[in-house]
Amino acid sequence: MTVPIPLQRKVNALGLSLILVAVTWAVSVGEAGPPPVTLTVTATAYNSLHGQGYGKDHALAAWGDRLEPGMQAIAVSRDLIPLGLGHNAEVKIEGLPGIWVVKDKMNRRWKHKIDIYMGEDIEAAREWGKRKVTITFAGPEE
Repeated sequence: MTVPIPLQRKVNALGLSLILVAVTWAVSVGEAGPPPVTLTVTATAYNSLHGQGYGKDHALAAWGDRLEPGMQAIAVSRDLIPLGLGHNAEVKIEGLPGIWVVKDKMNRRWKHKIDIYMGEDIEAAREWGKRKVTITFAGPEE
């Protein structure tokens, strides 16, 4: 048995469906965020030990974060900050697993460079040395 549906109900249902599709699309576009940026930079490594970094507390990063061994943190040269690598930006680094987070900034003299935090493992930092890597991160908000 079929029940006839009045034309006005069909129109209302269609209108509601179109509104839901439009709202869903608008929300998904708003969540997309800026397109990813890929750059090749020079990467070195650093530790939170006496003699490395500025000041007496070598585990205190430039934005006030406390670095702890095991964190996947990086410092960035200041020219990279306006490109989207500000405090707490998430970064993928070619050749390293996981997501790294910007927690520190480097001296103004450095350009196009990142420094990978290696806790207190001096040997790991020395083994890393200096190399070119490709990084990917979200671009700046418009």
